[in-house]
Amino acid sequence: MDTALTQAWLQLDPSHGFPLLTALVLMPTLFALIGVTIPGSLQWAHKALSLVGSLVTFGLGMVVWALTDTARAGLQLTDDSSWIPSIGARWTLAIDGLSLPYVLLTVFLTPLVFVGAWSAIDKKWKEFAIALLVLETGMLGSLVAVDLLAFYVFWEVMLVPMYLIIGIWGGRDKVYATLKFFLYTMFGSLLMLVAIVWMYLHAGNTFQLGAWTQLDLTETQQHWLFAAFALAFLIKVPVFPFHTWLPDAHTEAPTPGSVILAGVLLKLGTYGLLRFAIPLFPAALGWASPVLLALAVIGIVYGAMMAYVQTDVKRLVAYSSVSHLGFVMLGIVAFNEEALQGAILQGVNHGLSTGALFLLVGFLYERRHTREIADFGGIAKRMPVFAAFFVFVTMSSIALPLTNGFVGEFLIFAGAFKEGVRSSMAAGEGTSWRTMMLVGTGIATSGIVLGAVYMLSVVRRVFFGPMTNPDNEGLHDLTGRERLLMGALCVFIVWIGVAPGRWLGMSEATVHAMVQPLRPAILQVRAPADFRREQLLNADARAE
Repeated sequence: MDTALTQAWLQLDPSHGFPLLTALVLMPTLFALIGVTIPGSLQWAHKALSLVGSLVTFGLGMVVWALTDTARAGLQLTDDSSWIPSIGARWTLAIDGLSLPYVLLTVFLTPLVFVGAWSAIDKKWKEFAIALLVLETGMLGSLVAVDLLAFYVFWEVMLVPMYLIIGIWGGRDKVYATLKFFLYTMFGSLLMLVAIVWMYLHAGNTFQLGAWTQLDLTETQQHWLFAAFALAFLIKVPVFPFHTWLPDAHTEAPTPGSVILAGVLLKLGTYGLLRFAIPLFPAALGWASPVLLALAVIGIVYGAMMAYVQTDVKRLVAYSSVSHLGFVMLGIVAFNEEALQGAILQGVNHGLSTGALFLLVGFLYERRHTREIADFGGIAKRMPVFAAFFVFVTMSSIALPLTNGFVGEFLIFAGAFKEGVRSSMAAGEGTSWRTMMLVGTGIATSGIVLGAVYMLSVVRRVFFGPMTNPDNEGLHDLTGRERLLMGALCVFIVWIGVAPGRWLGMSEATVHAMVQPLRPAILQVRAPADFRREQLLNADARAE
C-alpha cells in the first residue's frame, strides 16, 4: 500500500476556530439534558423541545455542509484535543466526502422522525425524546470520530437508546427482538474492541487512524484483525447470515425506531468498512473478497425472496433492506470508483426510500392497527394521496429511472461489471476472480427484478382491486402533517434521481483518493495479473 497516498487521504486539516463538529455531535444531548429537567406530564413541552433540538442540529449540519470543501480529499473541520491523556486517547473529530452524506442524512431524518412520532408515540414522551436525541449524538459521533476509542464509545452509545426504543415502545414480542438485537450487536462490538486494543498496543499507544495505517502487519495479522472489525460492521449492515436480528427488530420497533434504524443505523456498518476495516487492512479485503461477494449476492436474492412471501407489510420492508444493502456490499467488494460512488449514494437512497416506506406503514397501522396485507385491498379509493405517495416511493425502491434508487444501483452494477471485464483482460491469475465477479454480479441483477415483483405485488394487493373488508371503509387520508413529511422525503428522491451530480460530487474526491492507495494492495491479493497490468499502465501514464 502506498503509505504517502494513504496519509494524504487521511490528512487532518486542523481547525483553530469554533469546534463546529463537537457542537454538532453534542447538541442533541444538550437538549436531552434540558429535557431531563422538565416534568414528564408536560408532553407538549417535550415534543417541542425535541423538535427544536433536532432542528438546531439540522442547522449546524447545514453549516458543516457549507464549510466542507468537497472538491478536495482529506479530513476537514478538525476538532482535536487531548481527551484521556493517561492512555493517549484524543477527542479527534473530522469530516470528509465519505462521512458528509451520512451526516446530512442523519440530521435530515431525525426531525422528520420526531414529527412522525407526534401521534405514533402515546406514552412516556419524555423518555422517548431523550433516548432519540442521545441516539442522534451516537450516530453523528460515529460518523465523524477519527480516534478509534472515541469511535468505539459513540458506537456503543447507539446501542442503549435503540435498545430502549424497541424495548419500551415496541410491539408484542419486543423483549425477544431487543434481546436478539443486543446480543448480535454486542458480540460484534466486543470482537472489534479486542482488535482496537491490539492495534493500540502495537501502534505506540495511540488510537489515531492515521498512525494505525502505518503499521507493518503480517498477512495473518491483517486477516484476523480485518475479521474482527468486519464482523462488527457486517452484523450492523446486516449481511447474510448475520441478518436475522433485523426483521424482528423492525417488526417490533415503533415506527420512529424503524425509520431511524433503516435510515441511518444500518449505514454505519458499510461506513465502518470504508472508514476503518478496509483502509487499515486492504490486503485482507482482497483475501476475503470471494466470501464477501458470495454473501452480498446471497443477501440480495434471499432478502428479495423472503420479502415476497411475507404477510406483514412491515416485515416485507425489513427484508427488502437485507436485499438493498446487499447491493451496497456488492459495490464495496468491487472497490473501484464507480462502484464505491454508487455504494455511498445508495446508502443515502436506502435511508430516504425505506425510511419513507416505514413512515407510510406506520400511518396505516395507526388507522387500522394491523399490518397484515390480507386485511387490506382497494384502499386507494379511500386514501388516494396515501396510495400516490406509496406508489411513488415504491418506484424509488425498485430503482425506476429518474428516481434516486436508479442512480445508485446503476453505478454499483457499472462498477461491478467493469471489475469483472477489467479482470478478463488479464490472463492467468485474474481469471478466477473475473469469473466470480461476473457471475456474482449477473446473479445480483435478478434482485432488481425480484424487487419489482414483491413491491408491485404489495401495491396491487393493498391498494387496488375490490374493497372486501368493511373495516377499511372508514379510513381517512393523510393529514397535513403526514403529507408534509412525505413531501419532504419525495423532494430528495426526485432531486437525487434527476440531478445526482451535487450528491455524487460530495464523495468524488474522497473516493478517488481512497481508491488510489488501497486498490493496488487489494488487487495484488485477489487478482495478481490484474495488479501487474494496472501497474504497467500507471507507469506508462507517468512516463508520458
